[in-house]
Amino acid sequence: MKIKKIVTISLTVLVGLMVITSGLMKAIHLPWSVAGLVKFNLPNSATVLGLMEMAFAILFIFPKTLRIGFILLSCYFAGAMATELSHDGSMLNPAIPLALVWITAYIRDRELFLGTPQ
Repeated sequence: MKIKKIVTISLTVLVGLMVITSGLMKAIHLPWSVAGLVKFNLPNSATVLGLMEMAFAILFIFPKTLRIGFILLSCYFAGAMATELSHDGSMLNPAIPLALVWITAYIRDRELFLGTPQ
């Protein structure tokens, strides 16, 4: 039981830091972060996208707002995957954080996926 708690907290911190850092880099317009948005003709949206990413990650971190944060992060990264695919890009960039979000959400709240209390 203790190992599960450590893994859960570690994954939550990892996902939270990863997504918040990504959002922060977009929000403050770091060149290597905004460069990807330039090829999609979205450089002016970097601040809004970064703030959205950080807000969704914060919602995901807290247990009471885990479900809405999970849905919003899933939609955000699914949209990023669709954008990448529509511009002949690599789907892996948004797919990796999305997979980590789903794994973390499953470990934290199985009822979210299975529909029955565990």
